[in-house]
Amino acid sequence: MVAIAVVWFPKKSLCHELETGLPAADVWKVYGSLLLAELIPQVLPTIAAKVEVAGDGGVGTILHVTFCPGIPLTYQKDKFIKVDHENLVKEAVVVEGTVLDLGFLKYLMRFEIVESADKTCLIRSTLEYEVADGDTNTASLASTATLAGLAEAITNHLKAQKSAGQTS
Repeated sequence: MVAIAVVWFPKKSLCHELETGLPAADVWKVYGSLLLAELIPQVLPTIAAKVEVAGDGGVGTILHVTFCPGIPLTYQKDKFIKVDHENLVKEAVVVEGTVLDLGFLKYLMRFEIVESADKTCLIRSTLEYEVADGDTNTASLASTATLAGLAEAITNHLKAQKSAGQTS
């Protein structure tokens, strides 16, 4: 007789929403493409030193993010597992890097561009993560602060471009 042990790790999530005042199509041009990877080191220069891309921006694309000195993370590789241009949703899961070395079993980032009735949109950034049952130390490290900072920085970048009369 073979015994099978099933270990369940509860999924937890954190969410941040930012009203942009911008059209959803403009925001999705960044979030739904590789332009986001290009802009990350520019708009978050104290967090991300560089982002290298392997892929065309669709499902399976890998972003290798190298963090700046002084950040408690060294690097991470994010794999796009969902890019939904119809519903304006992108998901990436960390497949390698410091965040997993810290004890996270799963670390997934979801970006949703949600159109409002007034034709502007909000950026909903969700972090889903799993840690070993009872691992409160690792769980306490989970935060949407960087995702929130990214949403704000991209919004400010797009507004600056718009006011300068440029297109993204």
